[in-house]
Amino acid sequence: STAAAADCTRTSTGLVPLTDLGKRRYRGQRGGIYPNGRNRPSPAYLRVGTASARRVRPIDGKIVLLSIGMSNTTAEFAAFKRLADRDARKSPSVVVVDGAQAGADAETIKVAEAPYWQYVDERLTAAEVAPHQVQAIWLKEAIAGEERAFPRDARALQADLRAIVGILRRTFPNLRLIYLSSRTYAGYAITGLNPEPHAYDSAFATRWLINERMTNKLKGPWLGWGPYLWTDGTRGRRDGLVWACEDVGQDGTHPSRTGAQKVANLLRQFFRNDPTAKIWYRR
Repeated sequence: STAAAADCTRTSTGLVPLTDLGKRRYRGQRGGIYPNGRNRPSPAYLRVGTASARRVRPIDGKIVLLSIGMSNTTAEFAAFKRLADRDARKSPSVVVVDGAQAGADAETIKVAEAPYWQYVDERLTAAEVAPHQVQAIWLKEAIAGEERAFPRDARALQADLRAIVGILRRTFPNLRLIYLSSRTYAGYAITGLNPEPHAYDSAFATRWLINERMTNKLKGPWLGWGPYLWTDGTRGRRDGLVWACEDVGQDGTHPSRTGAQKVANLLRQFFRNDPTAKIWYRR
């Protein structure tokens, strides 16, 4: 018998990507990935991020860029690592390490005692780097089996992300920058792992947590958006990104090879061009 396949009929949810929503609202919340319907940090907050980025320097010759997260995160970041490792524009000091792991959802890794953190340490050791060399992190998480209505789903993830950031602060003494991304489109999902609208809603968790850092309610490394990954299936979004059924695996949730490649390309573009990343990422 063949495994159940993704629901390829759900090519759109009609939800508007946050980057296209602007000052319009979703369930009372404005669009934009930063406050006031905007898609980039305020000049003042960007200055803080740029100052943090300037403090990123090779430590014993290396700058570690580490991923933290779940199965989708490892699939996407592993694809990005393959691009980065042969990117002539990347600084030779930057060592890209995939620390994400299948099954490591936000609820699993929000406690410091979780076996996941030992796994991250092993990944660093295998890459011949140490925790004190980790200076930038890509964090992408979700809550598996999420069923709560908005905003409770996003508030729960925000709390988990806050706890995870606390663990990162304590584990990596020279961590300067944490880039967060929320989920890709989950309209094709056939499991309860993280279907719509929870994948869409997860962006608010990210936005609210970054806002805590912007308003100094949260201390530690600078938090900012990495690439925003959600698009309305094949209807797409303003910049042309679409998420087709071929971009997901059998369960409609995990990325296929083409899906992982799409995210990898967005990550490469981000690290090469973002004002807080290009300072240390590029040669």
